[in-house]
Amino acid sequence: MIRTLNLILFVVLVLPFAAHAELVGEVGTKFKLVGPNDKIVVEVFEDPDIPGVACYLSRAKTGGVSGAVGVAEDTSDASLACRQVGPISLPDEIASGKRDGDEVFKKRTSLFTKSMQVVRFYDAPRNTLVYLNFSDRIIEGSPKNSLSVVVIRPWAAPVKPSP
Repeated sequence: MIRTLNLILFVVLVLPFAAHAELVGEVGTKFKLVGPNDKIVVEVFEDPDIPGVACYLSRAKTGGVSGAVGVAEDTSDASLACRQVGPISLPDEIASGKRDGDEVFKKRTSLFTKSMQVVRFYDAPRNTLVYLNFSDRIIEGSPKNSLSVVVIRPWAAPVKPSP
């Protein structure tokens, strides 16, 4: 019983803060008479292990009264686009493939049972990072997913203006 209560407290209190994403923008998709409208939100997050990579995630967010109080379950619909935004230096564990499937982002999409995740793989022969977005539930996941790749390229130093 205590173990179950600890799990519930962790899910409710800690998981909402585990994912760090910055809101880029949002658009309304369905009017709700009471509470916020349903919407699509666009967020950006950086790969915590690989500076120089930013991922943009668009996802559905349920409104209404249940959405306003945080008990609504968002759909699994999402899209992902990741890009190189600076120089990339791969840690040895990632370059060797030892950390394939590492979670780089997770966001709770229902009160207790569902979350949206982004995991990373490294495709060494093509020198490419592969990011996979999917939803999961404690009992059953969703086959809906989105994929984005980042080809690692040399990053030129900024050009200094001449005096």
